[in-house]
Amino acid sequence: MQGKILIVDAIATNRIVLKVKLVTAFYEVVQATTLAEAVEVACTQSPDLIITALSLPDGTAAALRQRLRTEPVAKYIPVMAVGAQASAPDRLATLRAGVRDILTRPLDETLLLGRVRSLIRAHTATADWQMRDDTSHALGLAEPERPFADQSHCMLVSADRTLLQTYAMQMRPVVRMKLTLASVSTLMTELRNKTMPDVFVLILPADTDDAMDALRILSALRANANTRHAGIMVLQTVADSALAATALDMGADDLMAKGFDAAELGLRLDAIVRRTRRAEQMRTTVRTGLQAALFDPLTGLYNRRYAMPHLARVSEHAIKAGRSFAVLLADLDHFKQVNDIYGHAAGDAVLVEVADRLRNCLRSSDMAARIGGEEFLVVMPGTPQFQAQRAALRICQAISAAPFVVPGGTQQIEITISIGMAINENGCADKRPDEMIQSADKALYAAKGGGRNQVTMARPAA
Repeated sequence: MQGKILIVDAIATNRIVLKVKLVTAFYEVVQATTLAEAVEVACTQSPDLIITALSLPDGTAAALRQRLRTEPVAKYIPVMAVGAQASAPDRLATLRAGVRDILTRPLDETLLLGRVRSLIRAHTATADWQMRDDTSHALGLAEPERPFADQSHCMLVSADRTLLQTYAMQMRPVVRMKLTLASVSTLMTELRNKTMPDVFVLILPADTDDAMDALRILSALRANANTRHAGIMVLQTVADSALAATALDMGADDLMAKGFDAAELGLRLDAIVRRTRRAEQMRTTVRTGLQAALFDPLTGLYNRRYAMPHLARVSEHAIKAGRSFAVLLADLDHFKQVNDIYGHAAGDAVLVEVADRLRNCLRSSDMAARIGGEEFLVVMPGTPQFQAQRAALRICQAISAAPFVVPGGTQQIEITISIGMAINENGCADKRPDEMIQSADKALYAAKGGGRNQVTMARPAA
């Protein structure tokens, strides 16, 4: 099945006709007859889309949308309404409540299925990010939700400059957005030197062939790294259900099939911007969560969770290429005394400075990680023994050469570091990553026992 759809209508004939159209297109269908029943089904069966009659025995489509907002498991399920031709005020009120579109009976099957595909595809993508966002919140990795206070930017796009100016003039009194105009033929070139809009309105010409040419811009916007997440509204000047379905399948976020209406367009644009910004906030939260999962929050170095799989990959590539690589285990000498004498804030400051000095001693291809309290791991791909030894000695010298200053004070702390080193010469397949770590650890223990502030090379196995 392509998705689960909840049909809500008190009239059995309407439900049956709509169900036949959807089942034929391989959708799973569940049904409800009232607003209350619809909320219960939405919460228990988690449909991907709700198609409701404009009027229900115990409410309206707008009331259903508002009621779903109070249910955490159903608040983001898209709702589409169907019914007789609604008055302009009722239509605007329904859209303002959050209903995504209103289709009139008799239903145009091509437009209906195009709308269904588009809404379910968007909902599925949002649900995936929402699940990752929820996980980030559960792990305490998410940032607090931020209000969208800045003014949004809408760009109207058409080949007809006069039409653009006419539409913009009618929109300015009713939309709270910055409006700019662009030509279809020069849009992608113009975007190189302009601030990226939050949402585009692509106005299709009346001629079908010209409209199909204009839709190529939609594909270009979705393929461009800077605009692929922007909102896109397609506005038809002449109704064409096949063209409308094509636009939705190509990635339009919304579509007005019956021509220009400034008030309705403004409502739809506000809704698109809210959705795209919420999606961007979820993506940011997930990226923040991934960063928190892979990096040590104090030093900014990688953590153990990242370092060990990375070492395994370096080892695998070295074996395939027959190249040497080095593993360094480093530990600060007598670090406990720093915490005991100067306090943990001073200890944290020392660790941050050690990380900075460590980075400055390494190449961009090397990886440094904090894998314990004062223990660090360095993996150096493509590195023979003599180069690894020189790098390790540079690290020792960089740590001991200048004292560390305690923040907020004048005390200077002398810090040294001991390093154990293991080499896999020429990508030897017999040396597994865990064995390299063990060898470097033994060498580190020997460096500590030998007086500290030195580099010790792991002895080859007998």
